[in-house]
Amino acid sequence: MRKLFYFFAALMLIGCANSNEEMSKCENALVDYHAHAIPDSYRELVAKHGMSLDEGFPLPQWSAEAHMQMMAEAGIDRAILTLPAPHPYFGDQTECTAACRQLNEELANLVKSQNGTEPVESPFAFAATLPLPDVQAAIAEARYALDTLGAVGVKLATNVYGQYLGDSVLDPLMQFLSDRHALVILHPHKPSPVNGKVMSQTPLAMQEYLSETTRTVCNMISRNIFARYPGMCVVVPHAGAYLPIAIPRMRSLYPVMRKNGLVGEIDFDANLKCLYFDLAGSPSDETVQALLTLTTPDHLLYGTDYPYVALHVIQTNIERMKKHLSVAQSDGLSANGGLSSVSPQDGLITRIAEIEVNDGCLEPYLAAAHNVGTKSVETEPGVICIFPMQVKEQPNTIRIVEIYRDQEAYQLHLQTPHFLEYKQGTLHMVKSLRLVDTNPLAPEAMPLIFQKY
Repeated sequence: MRKLFYFFAALMLIGCANSNEEMSKCENALVDYHAHAIPDSYRELVAKHGMSLDEGFPLPQWSAEAHMQMMAEAGIDRAILTLPAPHPYFGDQTECTAACRQLNEELANLVKSQNGTEPVESPFAFAATLPLPDVQAAIAEARYALDTLGAVGVKLATNVYGQYLGDSVLDPLMQFLSDRHALVILHPHKPSPVNGKVMSQTPLAMQEYLSETTRTVCNMISRNIFARYPGMCVVVPHAGAYLPIAIPRMRSLYPVMRKNGLVGEIDFDANLKCLYFDLAGSPSDETVQALLTLTTPDHLLYGTDYPYVALHVIQTNIERMKKHLSVAQSDGLSANGGLSSVSPQDGLITRIAEIEVNDGCLEPYLAAAHNVGTKSVETEPGVICIFPMQVKEQPNTIRIVEIYRDQEAYQLHLQTPHFLEYKQGTLHMVKSLRLVDTNPLAPEAMPLIFQKY
């Protein structure tokens, strides 16, 4: 089953020029894209400024040895280490710049120290911490970390004491990271400003981290950041937080907001294309299905959130992730653009897809569904039927009958240009999706049914 993770581990790094070598190392490995390192020097710096409880809970104990032991027991081959919250800026930019340099060099040395004399790579890679809010210092540190220290990317906090990602002051940094085709790992930090009473009643990790992630990514999309700087490969944490709810709302309100000059131009599809999503945080089946209304299975990545999560929880989550990712990897997307739950098997594949289309999207969705159904049946010998139907009393409710000759025919269908065009073009149109897999009770009658018509 672990083999099923390999595709996602490698795919994240495709197109990231600084990470091509890293991609080749990850093609046959289970890679953790959400893992934290907490060096003693960082812990001491945070304590010096009285910020050990700034996020509402203490920094957990961490060591490279304990981390590797966890990886060995959980079956994780490689982890990309990032610094947790809080960000090492406490009002003194000179101190922050020096601290980031020291921490990045420590992690670089840790990676190097784990490289054996045999051709066995370190179980660790790292994404560099940048000394924001100083943008030029951040660019200089990113260049040094990528070119000299061997970082595979950079980690960015959602905000640095009120300087939120998406702020125009950060555009030069975004341009640099795009030009370098950098891997960018986002992580939520304490919002600024913050309501202390609310945070004491509901700790950050329980809810606000999800709000903070959503707030920041939506802010970046509102400024068209990912579309304007498309070279970046951006990892959004915790299964996309509330983005599956927020993005459709943004889309629906965008025309009137744009008309009234309240927002600039937003290319939603181009923005979403740059985003990948780690599945740290024990997402449910429903959460993953919701996430797949925004993205595709090849943009899902594995994450542990270690050392904030115990080994037994990680092991349980791996089994959950196997379910999510094995479905995505083994079966890809069905003709209606969602995760398929069909198990690989020889023989006839039959299913019914139940789709709810967003208001305002019905006409283009019907056209796209008609086009993919017609082209698939006309041009693909193994596609017996893709037959979209509209419920008369509920026009936004669509049923699609899908019948494939066998698993091979189904996999070939997923690679066709007309299916890929349909998949990418309708992701934002689908409000909900339910796949009903069936066992044909009289498959021998199939030829007669179609002959009669």
